[in-house]
Amino acid sequence: MPGVTNLQPPELPPYAESVLDLTERIPPGRVMTYGDVAEYLGRGGPRQVGRVMALYGAGVPWWRVVRADGRPLPDHEHRALPEYRAEGTPLRLVGGEPRVDLRLARWDGS
Repeated sequence: MPGVTNLQPPELPPYAESVLDLTERIPPGRVMTYGDVAEYLGRGGPRQVGRVMALYGAGVPWWRVVRADGRPLPDHEHRALPEYRAEGTPLRLVGGEPRVDLRLARWDGS
């Protein structure tokens, strides 16, 4: 077709691919923190994991990667909470705000 080019999606950086693969392996009802993901992979840190999730995480269960205090991705709490409830993720109230109960929901990757 004239004027149409075959645009290939950009190749996923290897680190991003590793983060997303691990995120897909987190079982329903369980979570890892951004730092847990980086530690499990043995490279990067929480900020790098957060950047990967922000850029590429829409196609994976992003709600299963949370902040160290149990809060989901900032400004996405309203989308994460129904996922937690549907999966039976343990929650607790902190100051009236629901958070993932990391003591019960944290997954170690095994």
